[in-house]
Amino acid sequence: MGMFLNSRVPHDGYKATARGRYFVDKTALIAELIPALGMNERFFCITRPRRFGKSVMANMVGAFFGKNADASEVFEDLEIASPGIAKRLADEGCENYTAYLNRYDIIYIDFSEVPENCVSYETYIARILMGIKEDLGEAFPDFSVDKSRSLWDILTNIYQKEGRRFVFVMDEWDAVFHMSFITETDRKSYLLFLKSLLKGKMYVELAYMTGVLPIAKYSDGSELNMFLEYTMAGSQRFSGYFGFSNLEVDRLYAIYQQTTDDPRIHRDDLRLWYDGYYAAGGQRLYNPRSIVCALTDNQLKNYWTSSGIYDSVFGYMKDGVGEMRGDLAVLFAGEAIPSDIHEYAATSMELKTKDEIYSAMVVYGLLTCKDGMVSIPNRELMDSYAAMMKKERSLGYIYNLANASKRMVSATLAGDTGTMAEILGFAHNTESPIFSYNSETELSAVVNLIYLSARDRYRVEREDKAGKGYVDFIFYPERPGDDALILELKVDSTPKKAIGQIKERGYLLRFEGKLGEKPKYTGRILAVGISYSTKTKEHQCEVEELRSGLVLG
Repeated sequence: MGMFLNSRVPHDGYKATARGRYFVDKTALIAELIPALGMNERFFCITRPRRFGKSVMANMVGAFFGKNADASEVFEDLEIASPGIAKRLADEGCENYTAYLNRYDIIYIDFSEVPENCVSYETYIARILMGIKEDLGEAFPDFSVDKSRSLWDILTNIYQKEGRRFVFVMDEWDAVFHMSFITETDRKSYLLFLKSLLKGKMYVELAYMTGVLPIAKYSDGSELNMFLEYTMAGSQRFSGYFGFSNLEVDRLYAIYQQTTDDPRIHRDDLRLWYDGYYAAGGQRLYNPRSIVCALTDNQLKNYWTSSGIYDSVFGYMKDGVGEMRGDLAVLFAGEAIPSDIHEYAATSMELKTKDEIYSAMVVYGLLTCKDGMVSIPNRELMDSYAAMMKKERSLGYIYNLANASKRMVSATLAGDTGTMAEILGFAHNTESPIFSYNSETELSAVVNLIYLSARDRYRVEREDKAGKGYVDFIFYPERPGDDALILELKVDSTPKKAIGQIKERGYLLRFEGKLGEKPKYTGRILAVGISYSTKTKEHQCEVEELRSGLVLG
């Protein structure tokens, strides 16, 4: 066993995952790979956003095929061992899964790992090259491994003389593109390394590669055009193996309820917080890491880590294209906007157009895409955008409105409708054309911004099902004793009619406990009506305490 050749890492990593309380069985993916062993179509590159289980799947593939450790106890009770998979393999002309279990030499590379104090591509790639050569020297003591020769020549000689073929499992293939010391020349050298190692090599029994970015295309073709590429937004095949489906989250939630003392998470909360992504076939997907973290911690919160390339893409959105600021307001209102998504745009060092930036944000999981429209997928990402809008002065009027939101929340709770109308007027008089208020969608975008600080104290839901219909906004307080808010918006109408709709449709029912139970929220429940006249360009506001019927303004 070596650091790269027949390492125990994938076996031990997957074994630990499979023993976890919130494990989801995705071993049917292996049945997709077995028929490709030794065939021309044996090169797979599967890309997904971070936190969607790519490394878990890479460990699974390595644990299954690798001869480093006996994994029979790991897989014997999983789907790969089921009669349905056995029939599927037989239909492909393959044997039962046990004929392939732990039968292969594995070369496992995690490209995100770097040498200590690494500041150059030469040092980075030397660790991999020399590490594999040393492993081969130990594994084949009767074969003279000349470490001065290229790695691919050594592997070819082993294949020629020993007949040994290798399964390559490569995780985070694109990590090198995100390293600060990597130049454009280094990127091309890296692609040449992968080509030299894999393309046309008969010692490759199977190559399974994961990452965030699709394979970069250079010149008229690709150095790696032997790979079959499968992306989340563009490929239906493998779409069920990454991310959690509704049914899988249902099963995990049942485990959570049965095994957690004082469970505090509702099933619908998981959908609001972590759902909203889509596979190419239209299937809804949950963020796996956040689901597992939330159920394990018994707490809903933002588990998103904004670092590295994520900060860079946010930077493009903040500074790159001025008109995107208006888009940001619409996206934050929960609306989708049209965009021509090209996943390969994410490989560019410079993103210059809106579509390129949105394409990169979809690839990195910062936006979701469906039917040519992009949107913010869930509350977890909404919180990340909200934090950005409150701290980034470069966003101009977006930043100003976000920071005026503290006054707006205070004025609403105090029933100070004059101040509320003043702040809405300030929003209307910004330089952005989005604030023309020709529709309730545009008004909703503004309301999202001027109530941004409410998200520090409230769970804000838009178009939430309540009573007999859908309400524009409900602000659920994080602390039961705080006041709750129900907002209804009207264009060319009156705030009184908005509040009348809140009463008529029974939106108050969202705050009523079950019969015989104490109310979950003990503070005031305020109905807030906001209207805008396209003729007079004026706003009107009214706040009413629903329990007493007291009109506050």
